[in-house]
Amino acid sequence: MVVGCLIIRLPFRASSARRNQFNGSARQIVVYASFTIGEATMGSDYIHAREQMVDCQIRTSDVTDPNVVGAFLTVPREEFLPQELRPLAYCDSHLQTGERMLMSPASMAMLLQAARIKDTDVVLDIGCGTGYSAAVISRMCQFVVALESDRESGNIASDNLARLEYDNSVVVEGPLHDGYPTEGPFDVIFLGGSIEELPDALLSQLKSGGRLVAVEGSGNAAVAKIWINSDGSTSARPLHNCAIPPLAGFARKPSFVF
Repeated sequence: MVVGCLIIRLPFRASSARRNQFNGSARQIVVYASFTIGEATMGSDYIHAREQMVDCQIRTSDVTDPNVVGAFLTVPREEFLPQELRPLAYCDSHLQTGERMLMSPASMAMLLQAARIKDTDVVLDIGCGTGYSAAVISRMCQFVVALESDRESGNIASDNLARLEYDNSVVVEGPLHDGYPTEGPFDVIFLGGSIEELPDALLSQLKSGGRLVAVEGSGNAAVAKIWINSDGSTSARPLHNCAIPPLAGFARKPSFVF
């Protein structure tokens, strides 16, 4: 089964004011559909499903950066999933991959666009799972360090990235909340899940002008934020609401109540 979308244009009658709001006398409805296909045609259908993912999920989320769009068009998401989940690779949903959740395409794309990754940047990808996020980021930057605390996931990520020849990436093992200072400082730090509290240790690994993007909070109340290091002083600003799975190891420290 591969998930795609259909765009249907329906006639729409309304007052002049309402027509202006909808930019014309017709409206579009995006319908997601699933369908079963044979193994023999799976390769080409994955390519088509990837294009549909970009058109129906990523572009419709106001992601316009050509580097971000191009990365999602070229990286085969299905290659980073176990066989039983590959038919769901291009769904607009989060997918469980061992100890990690693969973030939905739109959520990931919006965060990466906010990070403004350049081709000269060195990026730290925290909680890389099976390597998909590192592969996408590698298409936009000079080099990506993919940090994973779960050894099995890290080994799978390393194998995937090597097999698919994403040579400007490396997978390293260590506690996620510590970052990876031996390879820092970094131009961009990307966290692959929501957190309750951002450790100061991560902010200290940003270069001057560096950006860190993460989702703070949980559930529908979670907010995507960007932290920017300006000559040693770090400021944060909210971006948008973003409900994504939590990243282990970033729980808020307990405080004393008197």
